[in-house]
Amino acid sequence: MRADFYSEYYALEDEHWWFVGRRRIFLSLLDREFESGAGNGLRALDVGCGTGTMLQHLSRYARVQGIDADPQAVAFCHERGLTEVSRIDSGVLPFAGGSFDLVTAFDVLEHVEDDVGLLREMYRVANPGAVLLVSVPAYRFLWGPQDEISHHHRRYVAGELRRRITTAGFHLERVSYFNTLLFPAIAALRLGRRLVRRRGPQEVKSDFGLTPPGLVNRILARLFGMEAALLQRVNLPVGVSVLALGRRPHA
Repeated sequence: MRADFYSEYYALEDEHWWFVGRRRIFLSLLDREFESGAGNGLRALDVGCGTGTMLQHLSRYARVQGIDADPQAVAFCHERGLTEVSRIDSGVLPFAGGSFDLVTAFDVLEHVEDDVGLLREMYRVANPGAVLLVSVPAYRFLWGPQDEISHHHRRYVAGELRRRITTAGFHLERVSYFNTLLFPAIAALRLGRRLVRRRGPQEVKSDFGLTPPGLVNRILARLFGMEAALLQRVNLPVGVSVLALGRRPHA
């Protein structure tokens, strides 16, 4: 990601609707897999932990460690008081095999040229029976300035994510789109901005600046977060993002 946007993410991650809504969804899924309480002896790894807010929430399930490729992201984690965060400068995770009971990667695989290689590393460091939870952005036609700012290599459809995860060795329990309720509005905005850009060069701006703190942001966070209850029951057919929940087989 462009280095000048890390400070924006650090300031917004606790309250912006996109972070708040997806966090509610992820934690709702993990609540079904783990009991709260890091004193249970479990260990978790968040790959591409960014500025660290999600690490704080994952600590309810396990002793959590974070890694990120960007030194500025690691510095922001340390500023939050998160000491078990380190920088990775290659595709090899600096942990022994079978080290973790939960491995997560939230909007990370799209940043990596060899996403299957990273998934194989995540498989290696996972214990037999360990849970995997990942998310990625969906649909190439939604490509926009945020993808350029974030230095994405790709956006995914559900089948592509499924194939990559199973190729890495994980048993996949479910794949679903999410950010579905807001999908029509976001798709219209992305496509409209693309048409405007064709008429001349435009300054690349982060999507997060479109909804500053306030009433609209709170409404969007509530709408997005409502999908947590839906995803307890069904997989969603379309959305701005895709999530996958899997497990390293015992055998």
